[in-house]
Amino acid sequence: MTSKLSAILPDLSPWRSSADFRLLWVQGLIAHFGSAMAMIALPLQIKDLTGSPLAVGAMGAVELVPLIVFGLYGGALADAVDRRKLIIATEAGLGLLAVILMVNALLPEPLLWPLYVVAAGVSAMAGLQRPALDAMLARIVPHDQLTAAAALNNLRWQLGGIAGPSAAGLVVAYSGHATAYGITLLGFAVSVLMCLRLAPAPPAHDAEKPSLRGIVEGARYAWSRPVLMGTYAIDLVAMIFAFPIAIFPFLADDLNAPWSLGLMFAAISVGSVLLSAMSGWTTRVRRHGLLVIYGAGAWGLGIAAAGWFDSVWLVLVALAVAGAGDTLSGLGRMTIWNQTIPDELRGRLAGIEVLSYSVGPQLGQVRSGAMAGWTGTRAAIWSGGVVCIAGVLLMAAALPKLVRYDSDTDEDAQLRRAQREAALGE
Repeated sequence: MTSKLSAILPDLSPWRSSADFRLLWVQGLIAHFGSAMAMIALPLQIKDLTGSPLAVGAMGAVELVPLIVFGLYGGALADAVDRRKLIIATEAGLGLLAVILMVNALLPEPLLWPLYVVAAGVSAMAGLQRPALDAMLARIVPHDQLTAAAALNNLRWQLGGIAGPSAAGLVVAYSGHATAYGITLLGFAVSVLMCLRLAPAPPAHDAEKPSLRGIVEGARYAWSRPVLMGTYAIDLVAMIFAFPIAIFPFLADDLNAPWSLGLMFAAISVGSVLLSAMSGWTTRVRRHGLLVIYGAGAWGLGIAAAGWFDSVWLVLVALAVAGAGDTLSGLGRMTIWNQTIPDELRGRLAGIEVLSYSVGPQLGQVRSGAMAGWTGTRAAIWSGGVVCIAGVLLMAAALPKLVRYDSDTDEDAQLRRAQREAALGE
């Protein structure tokens, strides 16, 4: 029985083998919990100040451009400076932005414009930090534990994403916005102290200064690797055609179950947590391209079913399936990236990854909203899921190298493994 459970439960090898991974895992859970508090409190405060859905929606518009610009620059920066120092600086910057939110909330009449400025600043800081965090993983975790590390990181992300918003609603309702921002500030303060204990992560000896030419070099490398391009392309297809989160309120109304709206958002995270909690088997997978394809297909299937079913409970189950599929695809993507990308380019490629994460969902929201006005809510959801499945199948047919990817035989993966072992030997 014990051996069967160990084959299903998450592989804790990265936690046991790397002190830096343990630090980043706990630090990330604390920081994400605090960030999630602010992510809920901030739009609620804009709503309280304006009463305008348009004013709340405008927050997304001010966040997108800084995320793209600073995500790309952050990728180049992560290859040129000590990644530990970059992570500490951006965590401290996020803490200062939390101070601004807290001070503004304590004013007799809080101002509106600082909320948008901070939202843009948070997006910029996240764009600068995310590539450095992603690029750190392959340095601190052994090559054969990268899938397990990705699963544990996803579990941390989902736990923080569920607990933070849930607590934020209660904190704002009973203690006010300033208290929520104070908890966010405390989380970042603890996070900075933990990051100070990380080992230095200096750049390569011949690293170039951040530049547009360096960003282009990273893009060229990605373009020259069909396996990498396949991971980006399939993620974009899945998000553009099957990311209908914005119209969930209308789906709840169509099902005569307005009370289910919060459960719809939670169901995707629940599915993701369940897959992460039973991810032990994924560490024995070597065909990670298939994880990307099957996971994206399961995401599309779950979204299609959610738009098709009449029962709200079946819709919630379908959304949980979609969340599990998205996580499975994400594990495949993260493993391929960390196994194949050279360390000196990993930051820049992580910056391109930020584009995938930001642009795809944004376009997906636009597609689902526009189509819902034309065909109706449920048709916009299920048809997007069907197109997602078809798109994933077409991409799989067009990218045979992604389908055949095997970490035991892929040249880039084997080269990175040898480099990692040589570095540890030194």
